[in-house]
Amino acid sequence: MITNTIETLHLETVLNNHAQDMTGKVVAITGTTSGTGFVCAREVAKKGAKVLLLNRQSERAEQALKQLQNEVPNGKFEAVTCDLQDFDSVRNAIDTIKAKHEVIDVLVNNAGVMALEDKATKDGYDVQMQTNVISHFLLTKELFPLLKKSPEARVVNHSSMARLGGPLVTEYFEKKGGDLGGDGTEEQNLSFQGPRWERYHQTKLANATFTYGLKKKLEEANINHVIPLLAHPGLAKTQLQVTSATAGGMDNKAELMNMAQSAEDGATGIIRAAMDPKAKPGDFFGPSGQGWKGFPEALTPEELLVDEANLRTNWEGCEKAVGTFEV
Repeated sequence: MITNTIETLHLETVLNNHAQDMTGKVVAITGTTSGTGFVCAREVAKKGAKVLLLNRQSERAEQALKQLQNEVPNGKFEAVTCDLQDFDSVRNAIDTIKAKHEVIDVLVNNAGVMALEDKATKDGYDVQMQTNVISHFLLTKELFPLLKKSPEARVVNHSSMARLGGPLVTEYFEKKGGDLGGDGTEEQNLSFQGPRWERYHQTKLANATFTYGLKKKLEEANINHVIPLLAHPGLAKTQLQVTSATAGGMDNKAELMNMAQSAEDGATGIIRAAMDPKAKPGDFFGPSGQGWKGFPEALTPEELLVDEANLRTNWEGCEKAVGTFEV
């Protein structure tokens, strides 16, 4: 649930100036039990969209659905069980969606985990890479036929400031979960360094390169009505930090968190990407400058995000894991 006392500064402006009516549209969002995904689901529902809530089955998911229904009494919400750490669960979610819907207008690949232990999913991949990247690639490729049926579809990917760093490395996309550097020292984790944070960096850069890799594929196929977009939340106070702290990846009382903005403002990037009527393929929305907080400006992607080698590493790594993505 959304529980913070940080003043929200930008959400209302984004909704008033950068959000269209969503009546009749179907919006699928991963990770809506709290934080940015919850806020995005709430706001697109207020604008009239039918919202598919993709979460693994849990009490938190049930409570979040009830809270959304309470906050948006006329909202249209549909819960879809989807565990991003399990490819079978993702494929079952895809089947569920296809059985009920012929068109998806917006897919928001929002869910993510941060600085977790060096461990494998049941499918053998790093838990961060499968959750944050490969399962979202799988969702997008399998739902792409439904997106193509929309007059103007959007695929929104969620990155972060952690995208900045070194290039993508193939081994992070391979079945090497549990063998990717270990958990690091306490000192490294408290200073946002070491192998946990490198694995997280790889995923957040991959989210960005997926956006620009998809943009390139769509341009080559002359598909103009599916718009790939990117957003980052700056530093927003959400459940993400709590989970990471519980797993030993960071100190939730870290001084850095004093710079955080609210979950509502953290969600404004994906909200703008999902609803801004003027959004164009490849647009990147998030706080500018140091990027910790602020209005979701239209940003210029760093060279790292559009580098051909990085695009190839991400696309080929994901296809090797879950199959060819034909646009």
